[in-house]
Amino acid sequence: MSILKDRPFIAAAVAHFAVDALNSQRPLILAVLSVPLGLSNTAIGLVSTIYTFSGSLSQPIFGWLADRIGPRWVATLGVLWMAGAFGLAVNLPGYAPLILLILASLGSGAFHPAGTMEATLRGRYHLSGRETTASSLFFFFGAMGYSFGPVIGGPILDHWGPPGLILLLVLVVPVGLNVSLRFMPLERTTKKPAEETLSIEAPGLGRVIPFIFMTAFRSWTQAALVSFLPKYYNDIGYRPSVYGVIVAMFTAGVAIGGVAGGWLADRYGKRVVALWTLFLGVIPLTLFPFFSDTAWVYVILPIAGSLTGASHSIIVVLAQHMMPGKTGMASGLVLGFIFTSGALGTLVSGYQADFVGFNVMFLTLAGFTLIAGLLAFRLPKE
Repeated sequence: MSILKDRPFIAAAVAHFAVDALNSQRPLILAVLSVPLGLSNTAIGLVSTIYTFSGSLSQPIFGWLADRIGPRWVATLGVLWMAGAFGLAVNLPGYAPLILLILASLGSGAFHPAGTMEATLRGRYHLSGRETTASSLFFFFGAMGYSFGPVIGGPILDHWGPPGLILLLVLVVPVGLNVSLRFMPLERTTKKPAEETLSIEAPGLGRVIPFIFMTAFRSWTQAALVSFLPKYYNDIGYRPSVYGVIVAMFTAGVAIGGVAGGWLADRYGKRVVALWTLFLGVIPLTLFPFFSDTAWVYVILPIAGSLTGASHSIIVVLAQHMMPGKTGMASGLVLGFIFTSGALGTLVSGYQADFVGFNVMFLTLAGFTLIAGLLAFRLPKE
């Protein structure tokens, strides 16, 4: 059976698109509100950091809850909570929208581990063991939602301002209700042969610690690139319409690479794919500072995005294997760690760019990717 014909998986993937389409509106809303509220860049950065931490650090808790009661209601309530808080945020005056945006992030924090749990288990137990492929497609839908969200939200803001964004809920609310209808009950979601359960063994610290640092360095690299590529190109005189396309090519590469990496991992092994894609990713990242002001950037950045993005679903699935029987909590822990380490790494890279310049920062990120590739040697064999 094709995974794209599996209704619970499609419900999870479409909901991921909708949730991240709402997530992508935050920078646009803050930019629009910055003038009437007099928000400084520091204030915008603080709200964004709290938003990220709120959604990230709550994910292990919601993942644990999904393990206990099943992903169906955790994911459903997460989507509907986010829609409700978002709808209020774009229609209330004063500083209330800032508080409600942060509260909306809790809905995202609830959906992500529960949705990841459902998508991965559908691939693992119902679709011929294609867990990494299922996970990568699930994340692909989220990446597309994050990419297309501003394309939809920008024109709405131009015409009707923040209140107009309530139109997005016409998509999001039915998607959340569909999750409640399509997700499987807990006992059917987690049903598996007894001998398979007994064969799973949690890894020791000798494998967990390298895995943690590999994940952190990879997340740091991607988050810093997405955050600082616009600033870098703005500083050297590019127009927003130009560097917007450049950044989009990198993020599109990440999304496509994630799907390809998941497909390859199910066929050739998770460690092999993670190791080689990270090693090869060092090459375009090292070349980028030397060719950033040439047409070669349109080749280098999509390749860099694809190679560094290929290991995302692999990391999530490996984390789930490290916590057998706790798929939801493992999903929440690893996703929360990915977002948090990326946010903290971006903060450090910003300080580095201020002191020594962007080119040194970009080469440092290439070095982090090399370290991540070396740490991938310690991933468990299939």
